[in-house]
Amino acid sequence: MHSIITILESILTNIVEICTIILELFGVAILVFTAVKCFWYWMKHDSKIRLELAQGIALSLEFKMGSEVLRTVIVREWGELGILGVIILLRGILTFLIHWEIKHEEKALALDAQKKS
Repeated sequence: MHSIITILESILTNIVEICTIILELFGVAILVFTAVKCFWYWMKHDSKIRLELAQGIALSLEFKMGSEVLRTVIVREWGELGILGVIILLRGILTFLIHWEIKHEEKALALDAQKKS
């Protein structure tokens, strides 16, 4: 019975590690894609650069936070859990600040659109 549990734990650990890496890869891909897209907007002197970049960073952070939450499944020690908790807290604060920035940038763009019309 002990060997079955060990095998199942090993399978779970491998699945979680693979999924964690995939989620982090998605977050990095989204961030790089957003940065390239916003650089293109900057070249065209588009006014929505800040909003697009903030939205891309927020989405990327969501994927990264998802990977950290998934990683908590395989944590074995309290020290590791504390580190993951701090990472999740910091990313949550960053996400909150970025969403606040998005809200204010949307308001600014709406005011600019009203002034132009």
